[in-house]
Amino acid sequence: MSEVVVVEELTAEAVRDAQALIDDAARADGQYAVSEQGRLNLRGGRREGVRHLLVWERGELVGYGQLEDTDPVEAPAGEFVVHPDHRRRGHGRALGGALLDASDRRLRVWAHGGHPAARHLARLLGLSLFRELRQMRRPLTDLDLPEPVLPDGVRLRTFVPGRDDAAWLAANAAAFAHHPEQGGMTQRDLDDRKAEPWFDPHGFFLAVRDDGRGGEELVGFHWTKVHSADQLGEVYVVGVVPGAQGGGLGRALTVAGLRYLARDRGLPTAMLYVDADNKAAVTVYERLGFRIHEVDLMYRTEG
Repeated sequence: MSEVVVVEELTAEAVRDAQALIDDAARADGQYAVSEQGRLNLRGGRREGVRHLLVWERGELVGYGQLEDTDPVEAPAGEFVVHPDHRRRGHGRALGGALLDASDRRLRVWAHGGHPAARHLARLLGLSLFRELRQMRRPLTDLDLPEPVLPDGVRLRTFVPGRDDAAWLAANAAAFAHHPEQGGMTQRDLDDRKAEPWFDPHGFFLAVRDDGRGGEELVGFHWTKVHSADQLGEVYVVGVVPGAQGGGLGRALTVAGLRYLARDRGLPTAMLYVDADNKAAVTVYERLGFRIHEVDLMYRTEG
């Protein structure tokens, strides 16, 4: 039986080991089993509400899990991965059981890619399918989208780090009030991403309008991301504040970002993530030529 150690802060050596394990698994599986936020949570010391789960075998880290309990409403969210060379030995089930115990059996767990083995393990742990997140893609080599048409009084500019942080965090919280994972982003979360090699303020578009007091109001945004190794451009996050929704601004922002990824960055393919039950967004993306590439599934305990 695997022994799982639960800690609130990792040593520098454990961080390196966990990052190496996650990377090894991603190379074998073709995708990361731990999300971008989970990988960021590994770094920078202790984070409130985050716990790490470690499985060691003869001094080698063979399994890693993470539990994030920062949402005031939803159950804690977990992710875990076992090194490819150490699978089918009970480590995954041990990590899943430890996550259930650590969350007082109130748990949500991501299975990135929705692989059959993950579905089987979810059943063994007594978890039910809760959410489907689609990854959609479209080629950019044939992109033929006209200049985006903005609502009256709205103009586009790019993000200025430091100057626009507070306004963007407020707009993001308003646009994603229904989506705690995205809407709950903090200054630390934003700083983490600004420090990443992929961060490019020139690909971070803001839709603004005059606020009537000599300043401007941020009403929407499209933050793009480039995965250089895979030659993929990502529609990382598109948001429109409630008072500006329904006028075509979301589509215009999406088009602006796609044109940037295709023309300025010369990327052959674009990708994005969208919840399957967000019918309006799925329809917009399908009309822009996106099609399903793969799915991530979230399971949870009942109740």
